[in-house]
Amino acid sequence: MTLVDTPATTTGGPALTQERRLVTAIPGPRSQELMNRKAAAVAAGVGHTLPISVVAAGGGVVVDADGNSLIDLGSGIAVTGVGNSAPRVVEAVSAQLGAFTHTCFTVSPYEGYVAVAEKLNELTPGDHEKRSALFNSGAEAVENAIKIARHYTKKQAVVAFDHAYHGRTNLTMGLTAKNIPYKNGFGPFAPEVYRAPLSYPFRDGGLDGREAAARAITMIEKQIGAENLAAIIIEPIQGEGGFIVPAAGFLPALVEWATANGVVFIADEVQTGFARTGAWFASEHEGIVPDVIVTAKGIAGGLPLSAVTGRAEIMDSAMAGGLGGTYAGSPIACAAALATIETYEQDGLVERAKEIGSVLIGRLNALRTADPRIGDVRGRGAMVAIELVDPATGAPDAALTNKVAKFAHEQGVILLTCGTYGNVIRFLPPLTISDELLVEGLGVVAEGLKQA
Repeated sequence: MTLVDTPATTTGGPALTQERRLVTAIPGPRSQELMNRKAAAVAAGVGHTLPISVVAAGGGVVVDADGNSLIDLGSGIAVTGVGNSAPRVVEAVSAQLGAFTHTCFTVSPYEGYVAVAEKLNELTPGDHEKRSALFNSGAEAVENAIKIARHYTKKQAVVAFDHAYHGRTNLTMGLTAKNIPYKNGFGPFAPEVYRAPLSYPFRDGGLDGREAAARAITMIEKQIGAENLAAIIIEPIQGEGGFIVPAAGFLPALVEWATANGVVFIADEVQTGFARTGAWFASEHEGIVPDVIVTAKGIAGGLPLSAVTGRAEIMDSAMAGGLGGTYAGSPIACAAALATIETYEQDGLVERAKEIGSVLIGRLNALRTADPRIGDVRGRGAMVAIELVDPATGAPDAALTNKVAKFAHEQGVILLTCGTYGNVIRFLPPLTISDELLVEGLGVVAEGLKQA
């Protein structure tokens, strides 16, 4: 592993040389040793995308035990927006470790939790009075958002959307659309969960946002009834479902209907939140103000933390003791979150996400022009995807997607796929990545398409 004396970026991570470097085949012998140990010790259901053993990461690279340096186009699934081991995060966590590691906020509170809640109430869309509650994971936060909405409305039904992903717990599996690998054989799932059609511009046959919303609302009114519906939950840009950006007008129409009918509108911004899309939250692109917003992933620089933030009257409806958890709002994670948010603010990472988006959209659209197998390029900021199809029929081409991803992995680029049909390649680089690394990584993807 090659180290340099000064960081290659100003915003995070160990001082690693910012380059793609292949010393061995991937996996190399040391990584293969770990894979063998994993197979013998870790449950088979815990999979992995790349068979490597990570020893360091920062800026736009991940380094494995064999000395290979890989370009990171995944950010640990949109978690390390500020970069791995960002300096402010490391400093804040180290200081908190020296003070205390745990008391349980619901036993003896501490300032860090309150400060994170204050910051979330300030940053999330809308100028109404808000409250926040902290948890450990995105799925846990989604569960609590639904729990709060049901308690507030005294209703039970919940609507999620086609292609949605909301987690792997029992309730969130019910909300999630994709069967394999998330749901198959794990039921029965929680009751009173319903699914409505999403706006999917690439496959909607020209349906505009308002028309798509009317289609969904009609289904909700006829099959469920607003009088039974506690909440609508939706990702403003879908993540695992394929980075689907609803047509303009779709989200505002849903919010209008929910408000008029006493239904809590929940925005799941677990993957889209915290500068990822070129705004603090993806809801801002459509000008919507959710009643409740769920956050996680990019909130704490890699430490486990999530949150539910919402209108004060909704959030305060739960009885005292009704929300919480032993590790919810860990003091260490809260210290990391405050430092992470400061890094987004002080290092201009919202604007940096827009710049990354310009590079991604420009380069990928150029590829699309030359390659009809790229059916669609979509996304916002540093959350962009390509959908690969059979150019003759438009049918999803999961086999091609897997070939391109496999080629990228072998060539030292961390690349993630997604989509209900397994035919979407998603780009989620750290916001600390350089343009040079980003363009090089895209070049590897282009070569993978050519080779396939």
